[in-house]
Amino acid sequence: MMNSLSELLVTTAKFAARVLAVGCVSLLAISSTLAADDSEFSLSLGVFITDRNSTTRLDASVGTPGTPVDLEKELGLDKSDTVFRLDGYYRFNDKHRIDFSAFDLSRTSSKAIDTEIDWGGTTYPINTTLAGEFDLKVYKLAYTYSIMRREKGYLGLTGGLYVADIGTRLSAEGVGATEGGGITAPLPVVGLRGEYRLSEKWTFRAGGELFALEYDAFDGSLVDLYAGVDYQLFDHAALGFGLNSVRIDVGVEDADLTGNIDWRYDGGLVFVKVNF
Repeated sequence: MMNSLSELLVTTAKFAARVLAVGCVSLLAISSTLAADDSEFSLSLGVFITDRNSTTRLDASVGTPGTPVDLEKELGLDKSDTVFRLDGYYRFNDKHRIDFSAFDLSRTSSKAIDTEIDWGGTTYPINTTLAGEFDLKVYKLAYTYSIMRREKGYLGLTGGLYVADIGTRLSAEGVGATEGGGITAPLPVVGLRGEYRLSEKWTFRAGGELFALEYDAFDGSLVDLYAGVDYQLFDHAALGFGLNSVRIDVGVEDADLTGNIDWRYDGGLVFVKVNF
């Protein structure tokens, strides 16, 4: 696992570095006299259209590894889904602000499996109809310090928590067992965030956050990348479009959940934003 984890960290770090480098170059290319967004408070409500790939392994309590399960292919979870998403920030002054975000990617499924699955110490044979519940609620809270601010944009260092409320559960009639577990993973992340005013109406925003270490009951990596544009409709309202890519590959060793979670979601975001 360490070799594959090392390869994953190198790949994701290179990818994040390229994306952030492009964003930084754009943000630093400041030449006009338009003012950056100086709103004290911003709130956006949007529709997040996601495409997901999820693999999960739930081990037995005695430490016997379970079967890695492709949740979309083997258990029939919807690969694409649309959910509501809340984002916003509160700016203390020109250099300091708090960003937050919340959305729910939970899903359920029911499918007759075509391969044997060992899940949490229970073996489910071929042709068993499994009912699955897979919860993923994401709450993000981060502090951003502006290290460079110009008339047309800013670039900031960010640090905070990516809180993933994760729950997994499988059940089947005739097997006599319901196996699952849940855990709240407060993963500390660091990254970059910034914006660049393209014109009086259009603003480009980008950010990236990274977790790649052993922390408490978790080890693995998390990469969260975002890029999008806002179109100013009125003085205090804007319409936005963005792309968000997140990769979570975390090993968990906890009393409530032991196993591995390899979840990825990519999606487009359409939102309405109000500033005060």
